[in-house]
Amino acid sequence: MVLEGFPEVARRPLEERTPAAAGVHTAGYVGVLPYDLGAEGEIGRPATKGMCWIRYENALIFDHESRRWDVLGNPPLDAILENLARSSVQRGHRVGGVESVLGRDGYTKAVSRGIEYIRAGDVYQVNLAHELRGAFSGSTRSAFAAMASACVPAFGAYLELPDAAGERCCVLSLSPELFLDVDGDLVSTRPMKGTRPGSSDPRVLERSEKDRAELNMIIDLMRNDLGRVCRFGTIRVDAHRSIERHGKDQSSSILQATGVVSGRVRGSISLADVMHAAFPGGSITGAPKLRAMQIIEELEVSPRGIYCGSIGYIDDAGRSQFNIAIRTAIVKGSPGNAARDDIDAGTISFRVGAGIVADSDPGEEWSETLVKAAAIRSIATIKDDTQR
Repeated sequence: MVLEGFPEVARRPLEERTPAAAGVHTAGYVGVLPYDLGAEGEIGRPATKGMCWIRYENALIFDHESRRWDVLGNPPLDAILENLARSSVQRGHRVGGVESVLGRDGYTKAVSRGIEYIRAGDVYQVNLAHELRGAFSGSTRSAFAAMASACVPAFGAYLELPDAAGERCCVLSLSPELFLDVDGDLVSTRPMKGTRPGSSDPRVLERSEKDRAELNMIIDLMRNDLGRVCRFGTIRVDAHRSIERHGKDQSSSILQATGVVSGRVRGSISLADVMHAAFPGGSITGAPKLRAMQIIEELEVSPRGIYCGSIGYIDDAGRSQFNIAIRTAIVKGSPGNAARDDIDAGTISFRVGAGIVADSDPGEEWSETLVKAAAIRSIATIKDDTQR
C-alpha cells in the first residue's frame, strides 16, 4: 500500500497509543517527506502532497547492538530470496565524476549574498546547499553498500520508490542526524551544527565559538518548535553540545557537534501535529525559519526535493523515528532490467550544505560542504574538489 498524506495512525492522539514493550516490533509505515513540503505551505503547516508512505506488516529486522535477527509477521522468505537473487549487486555500479551544479564561484557568491541578508538583520543564520551531480548506472544496492560501509550512518535508509512515468528512483540516505524520535508522549530531536574532517583534532571543533553559536541558535529554534506541541515546563535541553565521530575510521569519518532537545506532548496532539510544528528541521534551514527558507529558495538554483526532508517510520504502537535527509543521494534513470536496484543511463544527485552566519568566510564554507561529501566520495571522484 502506497499513500500520499499522513496515514490514519499518524493523525491519532499520541496519548491514545500504547508503545510496545522493548524489543517488540509492530506493523507500520515507512515514509518519505520532501523538504519542499515545508516550503510550499505556511511554515509549520506543510502541505501533504508529495509524501510517500509504504505500509509494512511483515519484515526481517536486524538489531545492530545485539547482532540478532528478528521476524515481524510472516515475511515471504522465498520471495525475498528470489528478489535478492535477481539483484544487480554482483555486477556493481558505475559512477562518473560528480560536479557541483553551482561550482565554487557560484556557491561562494550565494554565501556572500546570504551574509548580506544576515548583516541586514533578515536572519541570524541560513543553511545554503549546492548539488553534486554525475552519471550513474548499475546497482543502487551496490552503491549504498559501499557508501554505508564507509560512513556507518546512524540514521541511514535505503528505499526503492515506485516507478513513475517509466523512471526509477532510489534513495540512498547516509544520514547521521535524527530529526524526531517519538515514543509515547516523549518527543526528542538531535540537531547538528559544526563539522570537521575525522582526521582533525576534536578539540578544534569543541573550541570553535562560531560553531558553538550556530548550534545554540538551532537548539533555541527547536525548543520553540517543540514548544508549540509540548506541555508547559517539559521542554529540556538534554545535551547542550557534544562532539561525535561518524564514520568507519579517521580517514573516512567526520566530526559533528550535536545537541539534544526533548519534551512531552500535550493531550490530543498527534504525530502529524508534531511534524506540522517542526518540519523541516531547523538545522537545515536556519533561523528564523520562515525567512531562512525564503532566502534558500532564492539562492539555491533548484528545489531540494527529498534532500533535507525526512525519512523514517511510524509503527502502529506509537513509536516513530525520522532522520534529517542529509548526506543523501538520489539516483534516477530508466530501469536497467527486472531487478529493482538496476538503473540504466541514470544520474546521481548528492547535495551538501553549510550553516552561514555573520562572520562566515565563503571559501571556508565551500570547504565545509566538501567535508560533508565523504559519502559520495567513497564511490565517485568529485570534480573541483578544492578545499582550503
